[in-house]
Amino acid sequence: MTAPPKRPSDQDGFFWKTKTLEEMSGDEWESLCDGCARCCLEKLEDEDTGKIYFTHISCKLLDAGLCSCKDYSNRSDQVPDCVRLTPENVRTLNWLPPSCGYRLVAEGRDLYWWHPLISGDPNTVHEAGVSVRGRVHGTEIDVNDADLEDHIVRWPGLLPKQARLKKRPKALGKTTKA
Repeated sequence: MTAPPKRPSDQDGFFWKTKTLEEMSGDEWESLCDGCARCCLEKLEDEDTGKIYFTHISCKLLDAGLCSCKDYSNRSDQVPDCVRLTPENVRTLNWLPPSCGYRLVAEGRDLYWWHPLISGDPNTVHEAGVSVRGRVHGTEIDVNDADLEDHIVRWPGLLPKQARLKKRPKALGKTTKA
């Protein structure tokens, strides 16, 4: 999911620690998206092993600078194979990145310091180096499916060192809003 992250207005603390995925309101569910857009990268699956390979090629609807969908509400109409995340499927999808808020909560783990629900700032996902900003090398329109193997990258399946920390590094400092 790449809806712009937002905090639910009725948030009473850390709802993701007290509610099941099924109990969450629509706003709470949407706010689990950290805005990294890694799920919007084209992926390849090895038919023999089931291993997933990420590429640095994105869905045609991804705004790679904003890390959000250009037409989120109509994405399934424009991209029929776009997978809408649900409480049921986040527990079984093997291609969700390890940093994904949906995956973390489904596994009973907490969100990282850079998640907008923790930091209160949607830019920390970019500051921590987790988002695809500056790393996308084209869209599915630009690259033929047969050539996707030439665009396989490892970073979407990994977490940058600073993103794994327990709290925001002092070197990043606080962002200022202009």
